Amino acid sequence: GARGGRESYCGTHRGTSNVPSATSTLAWEGRRGTFFEAQLMSALRLLQAGDARASEMVGSWAGAMGHTQMMPDVYETYAVDFDGDGRRHIWGDDPADALASTARFLERRGWRRGQPWGLEVIVPAGYSGPTGRGFDRPVSSWRAAGIVPARGGALPEAGDAALLIPEGSGTPAFLVYHNFEVIRRYNPSTNYALALGYLSGRLAGSGPLVGEFGPDANGLTLEDRKSIQRGLSRRGYDAGTADGVVGDRTEAAISAWQRDQGLPVTGEPSRALLASLS
Repeated sequence: GARGGRESYCGTHRGTSNVPSATSTLAWEGRRGTFFEAQLMSALRLLQAGDARASEMVGSWAGAMGHTQMMPDVYETYAVDFDGDGRRHIWGDDPADALASTARFLERRGWRRGQPWGLEVIVPAGYSGPTGRGFDRPVSSWRAAGIVPARGGALPEAGDAALLIPEGSGTPAFLVYHNFEVIRRYNPSTNYALALGYLSGRLAGSGPLVGEFGPDANGLTLEDRKSIQRGLSRRGYDAGTADGVVGDRTEAAISAWQRDQGLPVTGEPSRALLASLS
């Protein structure tokens, strides 16, 4: 569920590119030619085997398919017919096969059932020890360094763990375990794996992050951006849900407000905009 939310916005953006066309184009383009040649061959074998019809084999610009944006070679190796309809069908509206196939991937790549991926932690002021992947230590070592769970309780005993502070001192920090690295085998980005782990926790009923990220490049915190969205919507400029994410809808609302106020139209949030809307 979390992976589908992260990859395809809960199945609503599964891609519109023809997968054989996309992968053959990227194989020709050359930067990762060998990789995309292999993806093209996998896609063609899937068509030959009848796993999908040519008209329905669509995905992202890079050939990632279905609710969890699975590459063709991953599909070929790990996909399952979870709903028992005779097809390993990850392209339709029903996410059952896609989610089960991704679960099989995680299991086969070393997922340890019943163990956490990681958790948000509080790092004591003045901490100067190691951070980052590869600096794994026993939980007892992190405990001795004053690292504690952000939501209380004890640090999980799930093998060695690494401390990640992706945005630097004073921002949310995480202790990550073996299962975090399994997530990265699906997508190697550290931030991707953190986002996925966090989203999975929210789906399971955990609360939001305790720590706060600092101001963005415009000098605005998450709450500042939410205030701008609420202020615009109150004045009849539809900025969408006040979630602090400045997307196309919020930018359009800002532009309309600026235009009506006789200001330069940038569509960008700012401290001045926040002040004028408060």
